Amino acid sequence: MGVEDKNPDLEDQPPPRKRGGLRRVLRALMVIVIWIVVLGFGALVGGFFRFSSEITSATPPKDVAAADGIVVLTGRSHRIEYGLELLDRGLANRLLISGVYPSTTGEQIRKLTSTEPALFECCVDIGHDALDTEGNAVEVGEWVRDNGFARIIVVTSSDHMPRSLIELRRLDEDVEFIPYPVVPDEFRNYDWVRRPALWRPLVEEYAKYLIARLRLATGTDVAGDFLRSVAHAAGRPTARSLDTQDPVTD
Repeated sequence: MGVEDKNPDLEDQPPPRKRGGLRRVLRALMVIVIWIVVLGFGALVGGFFRFSSEITSATPPKDVAAADGIVVLTGRSHRIEYGLELLDRGLANRLLISGVYPSTTGEQIRKLTSTEPALFECCVDIGHDALDTEGNAVEVGEWVRDNGFARIIVVTSSDHMPRSLIELRRLDEDVEFIPYPVVPDEFRNYDWVRRPALWRPLVEEYAKYLIARLRLATGTDVAGDFLRSVAHAAGRPTARSLDTQDPVTD
């Protein structure tokens, strides 16, 4: 057979196509992405329900060992009264109320909580510098170092406690922080799952908790900066101002 003799049927066949293989690869990648999204969303939802159940069912420890000091992070839920009660029971020699509204005086707090003047004057410190949870951690850290304390009882609301402990331990890993959670009044004796009005504060606190964990893991505040920029662009208060401590209304 000569060199020029060729099979015309072979010449008419197009080169093999690779589109079918590429489509299979893209479909496989799409399935993987979908599963990652589904699993990630499921993890977030599951984490939220676990977080919410824990903080709404939390109870203060019955037996609290003595500590060097007590810190109360101001806000609702009668936190200050609980801290002063622990101080009066002799579980520590000194108490710091962190994040007090600038115009609120120690005497006003004493009268509001019906505390004996002698106890308040000898053993209670008032912190006015903290504006948010991060500020609480800084204020508490300075107070702990100034007094040489190593074991601290932390009194705050149960929903605020997980994030507070992250911020406190992030700044001072050598100090032992003992949680003393106070369940907010709105969570008492209610099934929060059936009360949609309670979901928003829980979701907001859960989001802040996740951001705090992310900041701890990465050593940066990328998520916080992003949320603040979004809030600023939308003309809403920044994440910092949204997290400011309330005036003393315990």
